[in-house]
Amino acid sequence: MASFEEKVCVFNDIESKPLGDLWFLEESSDSREDSPQRINNLYWESQLTLLEEILERYQMTGSKLRKEVDGIINSIKTSDYCSCFKPNDSYNCTICLRRRVATILCDRGFTANLCTSKWKATDKFPGGSHEYIEVIAVTATRKKQIRLLIELEFKEQFQIAKACEEYRKLVSCLPQFYVGKPEHLTTIVRLVCEAAKKSMKEKKMYVGPWRKSEFMQMKWSGFRSFSGAPNVVVTVN
Repeated sequence: MASFEEKVCVFNDIESKPLGDLWFLEESSDSREDSPQRINNLYWESQLTLLEEILERYQMTGSKLRKEVDGIINSIKTSDYCSCFKPNDSYNCTICLRRRVATILCDRGFTANLCTSKWKATDKFPGGSHEYIEVIAVTATRKKQIRLLIELEFKEQFQIAKACEEYRKLVSCLPQFYVGKPEHLTTIVRLVCEAAKKSMKEKKMYVGPWRKSEFMQMKWSGFRSFSGAPNVVVTVN
């Protein structure tokens, strides 16, 4: 059975092929004028199906931690948790929220760390940094450690102004915050970034390098196995 990564690759490869090579995807039709629209519909339907399948698999792991994080966030937001008092919007300060979540998780017995990915600018990508939470869990037998990532601004990472309706529907399926395995996150990022590129091209919008899957993955996993990637340094606090 094909992995999620392989399925995503297959559908993205289909999308990139010229229309003339996609005759096998079309049902018999007396008119060729509707072919681009039907192929477009097939693409979005397949991406939505894949995303739903990935999210279903994502829900199978980390459920205890996910429930814990959800309760912690709701509790924190009932208090004045911001300690940096930024002038713009201290009530929605994600920096202080993330640090409070990590602290409370440690107080409750979890092995939680604040991690920061940093990379320098290259010809292909702008420099930057990103902070997230890493939790090291153990299996029931305590023989194996499992690395889980917590991203409190997950859905926000994929918001695009003037996106097409199909892309907005795709993003609406994403969890507000991510708590799960790195491999599930990688697959989601790749799928949604490819969909974002298609949406922006349809709207004749510029696709910046920060919208690419490779750049997005650097934020959380130190991903650097592609051509032209900067060296990503991950520090643990």
